[in-house]
Amino acid sequence: MGFLLPALLLLGFLVVYPIVFSIVRSFFGADGHSFAGVDNYTGIFKGHDNLVTVRNTAIWVVVAPTLVTAIGLIFAVLTERIRWSTAFKLVVFMPMAVSFLASGVIFRLVYEQDPKMGVANAAMVAVHDTFEPGAGYPGAGPRTGKDALGTQQGDGSIVSTRQYAPGQTALVPLLRIKPEDLPDKPVQAVQPPAAKPGQLTGAVWFDFTKGGGGTPNQPNAGESGLPRVKVEAVRGGKVVGSATTRDDGTFTMKKVKGDGPVTLRLPKSNFTASYGGAQWLGNTLITPAIIGSYLWVWSGFAMVLIAAGLAAIPRDALEAARVDGATEWQVFRRVTIPLLAPVLTVVLVTMVINVLKVFDLVFIIGGGDPHASVLALQMWVESFGGGNDPGKGSAIAVLLFLLVVPAMLFNIRRLRQERA
Repeated sequence: MGFLLPALLLLGFLVVYPIVFSIVRSFFGADGHSFAGVDNYTGIFKGHDNLVTVRNTAIWVVVAPTLVTAIGLIFAVLTERIRWSTAFKLVVFMPMAVSFLASGVIFRLVYEQDPKMGVANAAMVAVHDTFEPGAGYPGAGPRTGKDALGTQQGDGSIVSTRQYAPGQTALVPLLRIKPEDLPDKPVQAVQPPAAKPGQLTGAVWFDFTKGGGGTPNQPNAGESGLPRVKVEAVRGGKVVGSATTRDDGTFTMKKVKGDGPVTLRLPKSNFTASYGGAQWLGNTLITPAIIGSYLWVWSGFAMVLIAAGLAAIPRDALEAARVDGATEWQVFRRVTIPLLAPVLTVVLVTMVINVLKVFDLVFIIGGGDPHASVLALQMWVESFGGGNDPGKGSAIAVLLFLLVVPAMLFNIRRLRQERA
């Protein structure tokens, strides 16, 4: 007993005393003297921001452990079937070597709204523009006055003031284009090529010469062509031809249906902002986005544990199922998963305990946004982050402790059963 006394004293000082003090403190107000009863506990479930915090914590508990376990299982199975499995495990497990603070900073940059800075939106914009490229010239419009070659309609589209017959060329100059909306490498605007019979050619360009000068409504030196602008030929309210401008702003409608003159229309889609990706850190996606970063960090941990469980499965059982005519999917679903159930349960419960304490990623990526808050972060805010109410912070800490205890007891019970 004498040998255990120092350890017991240290354990009591570092664990038992803080728990008892937090429980007692949770029944008092911010000043530490006025008795608050259970008000600090009931207050956790009152108010919009507090309810959002509780909801987010519930989402974390349900979604994150399930996804981590599922992804870890997939990775563990893959490592048994691919070459260079050791290198694969190393790459997947590597995020565990990065601190949560650094992981939060990394994903804060990944989720930047500007596609030129955020990797997530850069990938989304690249895929979107591959299938549906947009011009993205918000605010652009035609010249006004007697020299106007176009008018802006109420819906935002631009219609030419003149009509053109197949075989003619059309000029559509635009103004009020922001420098950041111009192509990164502008191409000099040029006169459109002569139209062949049955075709219609033209040019759309930024009719502005730096320093002044130039002839209005004519492509001048230094003026940029506007690429990816959709141009439609309209007759009697129906679209009879369409084309998209090239890098120099010129376009060719190779076939205009029917006879007679047409009016050119630039649809309003040309003048809406370019697709900029998702608002990852907005009110709607911020919690799923942070959970995504959590998966990146912890999937390797789950993979290693599940891979160890897979290695312990008797191969005779798998081979017997295959001999009986079971497909690989049936072997996986009816043999592998049941034999892995204890390991999967341990991983799942361990992740539940972990997500109840998640703080770093939410604090760094969320940046204090109440729409991303969870109980562990709210506990810190109330106690040390400006809330100045240790009573409420202690109540949240006690609640988290009560939520974690059943999961811990479950793990301990299972561990004892395996040793028995």
